Amino acid sequence: MDITRSSPAPVRVVAVPPEPEPADPTAPPEPADLATLSEPAGLTTLPEPAYAEPLAPAPADLATLPEPVGLTTLPEPAYAEPLAPALGAGARARRRSRPRDLLALLRPGQWVKNLAVVPLALLDTHPWGAAAFLRTGWAVLGFTLASALVYVVNDLADRERDRLHPVKRHRPIASGRVSTAAAGVLTGVLALSLTGWAVAGPAWQWWPTALYLALSLAYSQGLKHVPLVDAFIVATGFVLRLVQGALLVGAEVSEWLALCVFSLCLMLALGKRRHEMTAAGRAHRPALSGYTLAFLDHLVVLVAVLTAVSYVLYLRDDAALAAGASLVTLLSAPCAVFGLARYLQLLLVEQGGGNPVHVLFRDRATLVNAALWAALVTLALVLPHASA
Repeated sequence: MDITRSSPAPVRVVAVPPEPEPADPTAPPEPADLATLSEPAGLTTLPEPAYAEPLAPAPADLATLPEPVGLTTLPEPAYAEPLAPALGAGARARRRSRPRDLLALLRPGQWVKNLAVVPLALLDTHPWGAAAFLRTGWAVLGFTLASALVYVVNDLADRERDRLHPVKRHRPIASGRVSTAAAGVLTGVLALSLTGWAVAGPAWQWWPTALYLALSLAYSQGLKHVPLVDAFIVATGFVLRLVQGALLVGAEVSEWLALCVFSLCLMLALGKRRHEMTAAGRAHRPALSGYTLAFLDHLVVLVAVLTAVSYVLYLRDDAALAAGASLVTLLSAPCAVFGLARYLQLLLVEQGGGNPVHVLFRDRATLVNAALWAALVTLALVLPHASA
């Protein structure tokens, strides 16, 4: 071998990239980067639901949480405010006002009913003297104690239902200003006082007051839920006031006067129920389910006519009037009719009548008419006594 012969140059190896394989038409395409994907054309982005915002992470301060969209906060019941417990200074203020609340529980504004009805027995008393007035005052005291006792018992029994009424919910027991225990103690004090009144007075002449208490107890236990019966019991209580006054002064009760008092008080009781239907509906008084506004309107007008007729018949047949007082009596009849018409106007036109005492003693036209009527009747009664 010839070593002097040059060897061939080394072979240079170059890597050649392989040719790409043909794409398989059946294979799925490789997904691209999700961050660089564009929204497909023709698609509409749906808005997020309304509740998506409240589902965001809660802030650190829970007090700053937004209210959920679409939710409505329900108002608290109307009676929630009086039932809220008083704290601190509020509780001390309520303790200071307890005597005043206990007095309000006795409803002194309603005592005028006794002053207006019991002394009517003096119309048939001859002659008028100090003893007759003292006995009339004793009768007024007895019925004031009895009616106050009835008011406390009724408020205790009706406290839950009174909380549904827009006005009665402010009564001392319904509003929580007077506890049931305090009301129970007050009931006992009134019962003992009334017993002492009956024992100290003439023997067995307290039966109208006892009958009034029995009727009121039956009223509180269920008769107040019976339509018509409830109003008739209220009116009967005023006739018993008249009878109690007549017994203590030694006078006979005129049938026409008793009928006049009964029909007048029945008209006021029916008017009060009509006002309650228009102001608060039937929920707070079950007996109202047996009434309609049209029915009550007819009853009120019917009883008003009966009141006017019985009053005129009393003046003609039973009132102790002299012959010279006939003109005065004739003039007093229009006053009575005007008073009835004015009450009907307040009840049916002005939608009043919720509190008959306020209607009769705060309306100017009624007060002027009542003063004129009282002056005429007093003159007609004094004339025969002066001539005797």
